[in-house]
Amino acid sequence: MSKEEPLILGIETSCDETGVGIVRGQTLLADAIASSVEEHARFGGVVPEVASRAHLEAMVPTIRRACETAGIKPADVDAVAVTSGPGLAGALLVGVAAAKGLALSLDKPLYGVNHLAAHVAVDTLEHGDLPKGCVAMLVSGGHSSLLAVEDITEGVTPMGSTIDDAAGEAFDKVARVLGLPFPGGPYVDKAAQDGGDRAYVRFPRGLTSQRDLERHRFDFSFSGLKTAVARWVEAKRRDGEDVPVNHVAAAFQEAVCDVLTRKAIDACKDRGFEHLLIGGGVAANSRLRQMAEERCSAAGIAVRVPRPGLCTDNGAMVAALGSELVRAGKAPSPLGLPADSSMPITEVLNK
Repeated sequence: MSKEEPLILGIETSCDETGVGIVRGQTLLADAIASSVEEHARFGGVVPEVASRAHLEAMVPTIRRACETAGIKPADVDAVAVTSGPGLAGALLVGVAAAKGLALSLDKPLYGVNHLAAHVAVDTLEHGDLPKGCVAMLVSGGHSSLLAVEDITEGVTPMGSTIDDAAGEAFDKVARVLGLPFPGGPYVDKAAQDGGDRAYVRFPRGLTSQRDLERHRFDFSFSGLKTAVARWVEAKRRDGEDVPVNHVAAAFQEAVCDVLTRKAIDACKDRGFEHLLIGGGVAANSRLRQMAEERCSAAGIAVRVPRPGLCTDNGAMVAALGSELVRAGKAPSPLGLPADSSMPITEVLNK
């Protein structure tokens, strides 16, 4: 780690996690997170107003904690990076306002970055420079996307996305049907690992028929899968039978991971890329990681997945993308940059 490398503080508030990360070059110095997930759990999902208020309360303490962990003072940073979109409008506003105030008070440049591109850039903190060409598969509660990435600082090319429910959203809804807590992803994964039979029932694989592939080759659909699981469970309960939660969780998870990995490998072959990068909260799923490794190995494709703690929303990923932009000599965002809840993935930096 060189002192010549830029020292970047990153702020993430796109959903229910207040994240502040500090990065020097590609070295992670601090990753402080304050989550409001418990406040949302009783509602079975994220409540935007609750998330915004939680960010307001957590922002200053989280910045202080990150600086203490990194052993720096705010004045030491070379630039401030912040998620300016996409995400919940109110939550984004809190982070962007905090970043503007910090950048202005320290007289430092401000970089408003794309949340999804940050999920790609965070891998540099674990595996170094990104390959010159790779497919990034981002799977989370709000997104299921396939992106072609040649240079993360120049932009990314969307190849496909979800046409209805995102993978993480489907995990949450199926968890609710099975009586598992929110957020559903980790609990479905755990139930599946606890003796679940992946072949107990074969649930549908959305957008994988020949006709669907002609129109939606790289797109995803998990709404039909979610509905199929709900109807199967309802039928069992209506007949007075016990629902084998572990088996249903495993079979559902298998269907999701099958579709994700199949399409991701197809995207790599289509582009001629030999690297697949997986990011987003669902990238922490154990079966997805296992299946991706097995199938990519057979296809001659190298897989890059950050450790689980870096897959979920965090400030480190925002700082990592900010660092890549600074190192590439990109001009900062204007101080008047907006929070853009529908910021397109093609726009890595809010200019």
